[in-house]
Amino acid sequence: MIRIFASLFALACLGLALVAGARYEGQWIVYALFTLTANALLFIGFRQKAIYFDTFIGIFLWLGFWLKLSLRVAFASGRFHESIGAFDGSGAAFDHALMVASLGFGGLLLASLIRQRLFCYPATPPSCTGQGLFELYRAYRTTCLVLFGLLVLGIALSNIWLGIYQRGMVTQTVLPFGLNGIYKWLLQFGLSSMAALIIRFEIELQRNVSMVAIFPPLLECFASNVSLLSRGMVLNAAALGLGGLRTVLAMSVRLHLRTVAVAAIAFTVLFAASVLCVNYLRASSVLGAIYNPPTAATPEATLAYDSNDFAKSAKTMTGPLFIDRWVGIEGVMAVSSSDRLGWPLWREAWQETFQEGRLSLFDRYFIDSPYNELGIDKSKHHFVSLPGVIAFFYYPGSMAFVFAGLLVLGLVGALFEFLSYRLAGQNWVLCSLLAQVVAFRYASFGYVPGQSHLLFGTVLLNVLLIGVASWSIRRLMNTPRIAR
Repeated sequence: MIRIFASLFALACLGLALVAGARYEGQWIVYALFTLTANALLFIGFRQKAIYFDTFIGIFLWLGFWLKLSLRVAFASGRFHESIGAFDGSGAAFDHALMVASLGFGGLLLASLIRQRLFCYPATPPSCTGQGLFELYRAYRTTCLVLFGLLVLGIALSNIWLGIYQRGMVTQTVLPFGLNGIYKWLLQFGLSSMAALIIRFEIELQRNVSMVAIFPPLLECFASNVSLLSRGMVLNAAALGLGGLRTVLAMSVRLHLRTVAVAAIAFTVLFAASVLCVNYLRASSVLGAIYNPPTAATPEATLAYDSNDFAKSAKTMTGPLFIDRWVGIEGVMAVSSSDRLGWPLWREAWQETFQEGRLSLFDRYFIDSPYNELGIDKSKHHFVSLPGVIAFFYYPGSMAFVFAGLLVLGLVGALFEFLSYRLAGQNWVLCSLLAQVVAFRYASFGYVPGQSHLLFGTVLLNVLLIGVASWSIRRLMNTPRIAR
């Protein structure tokens, strides 16, 4: 079935490439190179010796670059939903942007081939037996699950109520002792890391995929993303699912079709519910900042404040979500068409600092930012556009630098996954989750790049916490009690 699906998918890609290539404004050889490198990056992420970083960086860039451009060229006359700055739509401009993207893909392809000689996963995942966290979970399984559920609900509900950390929103509550950072870690991938442990431990205990390995992680992804006002539930959920599926197949555990169907239906329902909930919450928040609610003093506001506006705004945000919201080709188009490029711009970009309510450097320098036109109250909302890692590395205007930069970043991404594997119990599910976090950061790179160490440092701290906790618990459980 996998081979049949892969063959059908490849045929669909070929058909789309032929249609888009026939309507492409530039030289066909440039589009052919772009198609070859983008699809090679996608397909090598599913080869036998691929690591999870290969898989996710290939998916994110394929969606944001090749699929988006091909669909827009084939069926929308080359018009894009997101702003593309000074890009004029000429064949030369398309060729320039696609060559930049192709060199970035080439750097990542070379990095994957180099990494393959240094690190690959074993044929079967190591057993969890003897690890401190696993033994604790086995001894107190029900208690661990109840505490996990209470923690997820407590963090999600308190974040919604207090507005501690939400995407696109200015922080409403500043907690003491740096607790805002704890919330941010837990909601982004801390709670999902706990879910990854549960999935792996359940597979080890039950020797199959139980409902406990499906529903608690899915509910955590749902609750965390709604709390974040994020429509990205698919990211962590897909990472946990991929890691769990690869673990099950490598362990030769029997996977029932009914289990797969239940997991797929549950994910689909919860993902759709999360998107709808977040869109309506965002629509309410944005419209509340644009329109003044009707009052006795301003009855004319009733004409502007129509409840149908919420439904229209939510629908507008949902429509382009599945293709156009992936960061990618538009950023390269805008940057490659700019006359600001050079090393001074590169240095200035690294000096950008986070300031709530202020537009990003990319918004101010490269595009006609949509966030200048919404009339949003910037004291409550914080929206920025993102160029993506390939566009960002083209700020100096050097294609060779794009290739070299993506080569180095590809090796760094692999290093993070290697450390996750070695330091946190060789848990494939956890490795998949953290590789997705790193790959997604790459794909959406460009805003306040100088603070990237905060995310990558938190990923390493997350790994170390799990490793140290497991080691400490094992030592405590193996320490003989002193007889009285």
